[in-house]
Amino acid sequence: MSAAGSGSLPGVLSGKLVSQVPLLDVNRGTAPLRDEILAAIARVVDSGRFLHGPEVQELERAVAEMCGVEHAIACASGSDALLLALLALEIGPGHEVIVPSFTFFATASAVTRVGARPVFADIDPRTMNIDPESVRKAITPRTRAIIPVHLFGQCAEMDALVDLARRHKLLVIEDAAQAIGAKYWGRPACSLGAIGCLSFYPTKNLGGLGDGGMLTTTDADLASRLRLYAAHGMSPRYYHKVVGINSRLDTIQAAALGVKLRHLSTWAEQRRANARRYDELLKQAGLDRIVTLPHAEPHSEHVWNQYTIRIPGGQRDATKAQLAERGVGSEVYYPVPLHLQQCFQSLGYRAGSLPETERAAAEVLSLPIFPELTADEQFTVVSRLKEVLAKPAARPASRAA
Repeated sequence: MSAAGSGSLPGVLSGKLVSQVPLLDVNRGTAPLRDEILAAIARVVDSGRFLHGPEVQELERAVAEMCGVEHAIACASGSDALLLALLALEIGPGHEVIVPSFTFFATASAVTRVGARPVFADIDPRTMNIDPESVRKAITPRTRAIIPVHLFGQCAEMDALVDLARRHKLLVIEDAAQAIGAKYWGRPACSLGAIGCLSFYPTKNLGGLGDGGMLTTTDADLASRLRLYAAHGMSPRYYHKVVGINSRLDTIQAAALGVKLRHLSTWAEQRRANARRYDELLKQAGLDRIVTLPHAEPHSEHVWNQYTIRIPGGQRDATKAQLAERGVGSEVYYPVPLHLQQCFQSLGYRAGSLPETERAAAEVLSLPIFPELTADEQFTVVSRLKEVLAKPAARPASRAA
């Protein structure tokens, strides 16, 4: 990383400006573990047990322990984890499942794939997690389950959601694809509902060398059903009790993830430190008067898969483009709410149906926060952001001095 000069922000210690800051640099996290990962893969190659090897069982055991549950079931992806959860809970045609619209597509597509109807709820504008009051209003006699998403690494308000589910005899499936290691009132994500779903996509806090996923539960019978559905519904071999899918985590992926899992808590703390540094830099630069900083609930242990600010006044897209021109990576998660996606038009939602979700989709911008991000890189991000937002044309009119 070449230096591009030095500078200072008002009230902030001087930092070194660098030429480029990527949104994410997977290689920085993987490179120090390269030899250990390759050795683990070599053991799998030598064993010939490319599926169902001992590394898979060990990863399941370690994830179950970390999540505070009895059972963890490996599968091929986070998307499959959601699908398998719905299949095992016998959710299908005639059922409704309440999901946030402000989330990745897989949360709702899994519901559609089993023949059920996704019902979209609005979000809490502070955390951007699903709003329990909006969920309450969406419950009908056909509702069978709620899928809260622990967005950006912070748990949804699970006590309120679980209470709603209990009173209405509903099931809760946690979509914790972005929140492995997060906690809610001291309780781990993936231990708060009937089933927890994890993703090991390479950009996640625990990212594999490709796709991978995991399901968690404390219910032994449910764990058996999840395994059954993940193996074509087959038990014993060639005898099919239900129509399942083929969803396995291969042993090579499990071996690599096993190496990386040992570093997850350190990486989470590095992400928290980066979030604290951003908070300080943005406030001392006066940008908290222009943008909205992320809100972390005091009872949550946030793991910061994303550090997402909000830029009001219709200036988000221009800001993103101008940051890119200055060598700073950023991303919009997510620009189009699910209830406004073309494939869900038949559900009858229109612009204005979920106002907080739609407002967030127009304002959010995620800044680099990967564990290896340096203080100089963060200084550069904030400096460049200040350059962009200090321009009169870029400053949101509603927040202008």
